[in-house]
Amino acid sequence: MSATQSVADSVLGLTQSELFLLRQQQQILAQRSHQGGMPDRGRGTSRQSQPSSRAVSAASSQSVPGRIMLDPHSLQTLYAHLENVMRSIQRRIAELEDATAQSVRNSSSRAGNTVQNADNEIARMRRIITEIDNLEQQFEQLGRVRDKIKAIRNNVDELSERLDRSRPSGHSAGGARPRR
Repeated sequence: MSATQSVADSVLGLTQSELFLLRQQQQILAQRSHQGGMPDRGRGTSRQSQPSSRAVSAASSQSVPGRIMLDPHSLQTLYAHLENVMRSIQRRIAELEDATAQSVRNSSSRAGNTVQNADNEIARMRRIITEIDNLEQQFEQLGRVRDKIKAIRNNVDELSERLDRSRPSGHSAGGARPRR
């Protein structure tokens, strides 16, 4: 193939990174064609598809670095290759988007469960604090009642001792009650 059937890749209006990517894909395509690994383009394995593969192989072996071959078979093969690469990238993006969405759903679910558990524990703590407050009030009330009972008992004991002392000594109904 002559150099007139190719064009410098630098005249394509691509950026340096796009040119690098184009050259890289051309190399991958050339390696595959030399190894017989050309992708099936839906033409089957008939003899008609073989000349195309041979033409691509010959074109890639004769290609000048930094140039794009202008023959229809080379351009079609490069186009098909780039379409396949783009489909693979799109599939991978879709897979990663699905994985990201699943991760977000899982994290959201865990966060929701964590929030629900925290709300449940806060409610439980409030019930416990309310119960403690009620028990402390009952404790204070019982303490006041106990103190009153003790005071009353002390009064009863004192009255009982006075009565015992005011009676003649032989008439006591029982022994003196011990003070508590």
